[in-house]
Amino acid sequence: MNDTVKAEVDKFMQGLIRRNSGEEEFHQAVREVAESLMPFVLDHRKYYDANILERMTEPDRIVIFRVSWEDDQGSVRANRAWRVQFNNSIGPYKGGLRFHPTVSQSVLKFLGFEQVFKNSLTGLPMGGAKGGSNFNPKGKSDREVMRFCQSMMIELHRYIGEDTDVPAGDIGVGAREIGFLFGQYKRLANRVTGTLTGKGLAFGGSLIRTEATGYGCVYFCEHMLNHRGDSIKGKRCAVSGSGNVALYCAEKAIQFGAKVLTMSDSSGTIYDPDGIDERKLAFVKDLKEVGRGRIAEYAERFKSAEYRTGRNPWQVKCDVAFPCATQNEITLDDAKALLGNGVQAVSEGANMPTVLGATRLFQEKGVLFGPAKAANAGGVAVSGLEQSQNALRLSWSREEVDERLKKIMQDIHDKCVHYGVNDNGIVNYVDGANIGGFVKVADAMLAYGIV
Repeated sequence: MNDTVKAEVDKFMQGLIRRNSGEEEFHQAVREVAESLMPFVLDHRKYYDANILERMTEPDRIVIFRVSWEDDQGSVRANRAWRVQFNNSIGPYKGGLRFHPTVSQSVLKFLGFEQVFKNSLTGLPMGGAKGGSNFNPKGKSDREVMRFCQSMMIELHRYIGEDTDVPAGDIGVGAREIGFLFGQYKRLANRVTGTLTGKGLAFGGSLIRTEATGYGCVYFCEHMLNHRGDSIKGKRCAVSGSGNVALYCAEKAIQFGAKVLTMSDSSGTIYDPDGIDERKLAFVKDLKEVGRGRIAEYAERFKSAEYRTGRNPWQVKCDVAFPCATQNEITLDDAKALLGNGVQAVSEGANMPTVLGATRLFQEKGVLFGPAKAANAGGVAVSGLEQSQNALRLSWSREEVDERLKKIMQDIHDKCVHYGVNDNGIVNYVDGANIGGFVKVADAMLAYGIV
């Protein structure tokens, strides 16, 4: 980064931090994008003169509201909820709802901002948004979750619709929560439309939706390796997490002939040097999706594995890392450990799971680095395909949806190469994803004039 670019980035970030004080996750997400985009914006003065980057970092609107509900003991509880509608220049707002005690306005703004670029990269007509609540569904009964979701939708339904804003699931919001939310929306609006995605197959959902983010993450990694004349087949893979993204990332990696060594949850990591095969993965799926158990039980069931309490997967020798748990899970020290253990590629399944210093280090050392806005776009891509199926009043087969997902991930990779390749033929996937996502949205904003 030359002195002119650095000065522009610093000036831009000073203003953003002043306007959004205390929102550290949002600052981190914007800085990573600003560092990529500023040289491009300075070379294309129409974006600089129209102040597009600053306008893109201001949400169109943020809706904040109280959700009051009654628990099973008859006590009245209250939570806070948000919907951050960031940018709808290329289509209706689209982005998930997250239920977790750590949800804050800063987290949702970072996620919504990232969603603008991610949705643009898919090539589908979707704007960016994010929402959620500091409600914790863990330990709650089905009826408590139902009462919370119904109460939340009483307010949220005023701001969403199939041509306005289409929420989906995220951390803490799965098929159960989407069902309760959609049922209440249908009741209040007296309309059956594709206003939420991630629905059950019985009422408008799409095949492959559950698997999409994990599958897409592996497809993107395979494209990065193929571009270098390599493949994921035979590679040792470290996967973090054990939710939907991690489970189906591991599944697709196994199908591609890779050797998956790790999975984790908030308590620790299992390391299986023999590899997690399809039979062992089926046990983890049952453990997590049905029994809601802890990953430590894997080591009790399979003696080839060891359980590492309180540790993450980044200390094992691996060729490919798939961070699929949560933001900022790969620190600078973790990145150094991965480099020391021979990592060749990192493909982000979670949102912003790598701290900025670690991202820079991977790039400096020539590691293929697939940023989340490209590598984990498979989930929102299939959400967009669910919207299309709902609008057409039809259902596509599993094979048809998967083929469309593969094509979208290929197109995203090609955009990253187009915008991220340097004169030496080396691809910076971070720059490619940021610029590729930016151009489409920025051009639409210019076309609308000053709005």
